[in-house]
Amino acid sequence: MAEAAVCPVSARWPSIMKYYNQLDLLDWRAEYKTRHKAGIEAQRIVAVFSKALIIEHRMPCEGFNDLDTSGYPVHFIEDELLSILKTENGKCLTQKYCAKKILYFMRQEATLRKLKTFLQAPVNRQDILEGAVLIDQYCNPLEDVSPENIQAEIDDITRKVKVYLSAKNSRHPSLSMAGESYIEDLDLQGQALEALNHVLFTEMKFKGNVADFYNPLNSYIHQVLINRTGIPISLSVLYLTLAKHLGIRLEPVNFPHHFMLRWCQRAQGASIITDYVYVDAFGNGKCLTAKECEYMIGQHVTEEFYAAVSTKEVLQRMVGNLLNLGKRESKDRSFMLLRVSLDLYLAMYPDSVQHLLLQARLYFHLGIWPEKVLDILQNIQALDPSQHGAVAYLVQHTLEHIERRREDSGPNVKLRSSEKEVCYSVGLLVRHKRYGYSGVIFGWDPVCMMPPDWIENLSVHQLPQGANQPFYSILLEDGSCSYVAQENLEPHPDPGPIQHPDIAHYFSEFTGEHYIANKELQLQYPEDTDFTIQQSRLRQSDTPPLGP
Repeated sequence: MAEAAVCPVSARWPSIMKYYNQLDLLDWRAEYKTRHKAGIEAQRIVAVFSKALIIEHRMPCEGFNDLDTSGYPVHFIEDELLSILKTENGKCLTQKYCAKKILYFMRQEATLRKLKTFLQAPVNRQDILEGAVLIDQYCNPLEDVSPENIQAEIDDITRKVKVYLSAKNSRHPSLSMAGESYIEDLDLQGQALEALNHVLFTEMKFKGNVADFYNPLNSYIHQVLINRTGIPISLSVLYLTLAKHLGIRLEPVNFPHHFMLRWCQRAQGASIITDYVYVDAFGNGKCLTAKECEYMIGQHVTEEFYAAVSTKEVLQRMVGNLLNLGKRESKDRSFMLLRVSLDLYLAMYPDSVQHLLLQARLYFHLGIWPEKVLDILQNIQALDPSQHGAVAYLVQHTLEHIERRREDSGPNVKLRSSEKEVCYSVGLLVRHKRYGYSGVIFGWDPVCMMPPDWIENLSVHQLPQGANQPFYSILLEDGSCSYVAQENLEPHPDPGPIQHPDIAHYFSEFTGEHYIANKELQLQYPEDTDFTIQQSRLRQSDTPPLGP
């Protein structure tokens, strides 16, 4: 009976079953109802965001706060968003885009909370691998960066090392190591590291990514495990973790230009740099003296740089690397890597005026979230009054931006007579050439006005006429909205009334062939009263319709 009760939930939403223990006695009917209601709520949120995007051509950043008030389990909301992303229906492209954005935000917020909790833990409880995984998850919220999967791969590599080590020394203490215990005998430590080097670098072919050193993927631990390449710090995190599983105590060293690990050759607690050798994970685990480390980077280094550093300092350097890469980005107009790395840095050091100012300038440059810019600037002024000049300049221009946005929210008059390429009028019923869905036009733009990442995600560039053609805002027959390229539309051969909850918001009546715009919409599109279909102005193409 219990097994049969589980079936409806597992059959309809199999992906959520991982959150349950099959031995738990649960009210599966109640779980089913909650998941169903959460799905309706997620669909509502996506619809709200989609409509705002189509009308305003921007994602309402402040609207993400609504996600915290839904009252449903987060994994239920996420599961519904994932189901939207997996939908193969071509008319859901904008909904998919918004679902992806919402899921991205939800997972980042959850990861940021975990990171802040992690940083508040006692220093001796802060595991470097766990911190590296949190950075990875925040930068890649839509990828399957699972701590369990990563730990499973670490365990698998450890098992291979122990198999190789047992062939050399069947009584080696590393073979039975568990927990936080460490081997004291230096020769036995050396045997374990030799086995680790053989398996990791010779058998599994892990190596430093010399050919593509500045690729951000080198900093993400799940990508290091997939591609078996990395940079000094990411390979060091992996190497240190594996050594720990073998009972070898290594310590991270914030060496200039080249992150290292140090291995004590005397009693623990030695403070002289000559008491250590320095392990280069980027160089296949080679052990170097302090002097050889200086030769490697070509400069003299003072003793303080040979000291062990904390987990937080390791994470700071990892995020700092990503920050520098984000500043170098030229192709990414949204500066996403710079934005996420700034978020991470400020999670660790919330009072860093330099990085707060960079974040404020970045948001200001991108023209997004002006209210948040003002909050950041207020915080900077409180932390460092000497920044008054820079703060005042940004406050003034941000307030001007908010005022312009308020003015732009009013009716924006669009004249078809000045836009010769616009062939269809507001109120016309149309049909998508490829997907066959129907709707009524309630707005148009002479060219695509969506954000660059929307254009990229929906492959608008693959359309024969690309983004440089009229795009139409359409109320669809299923109650949703869409933003469609002109070349993908045709007048509906059998027009009829559209059942959409917003019809009355834009139109006063249906004539039997088209809708008549209400007064507000007529003010915005005063010339859209001629419903003669100017098909001769449409450029025909043998290429099947693509994208939106």
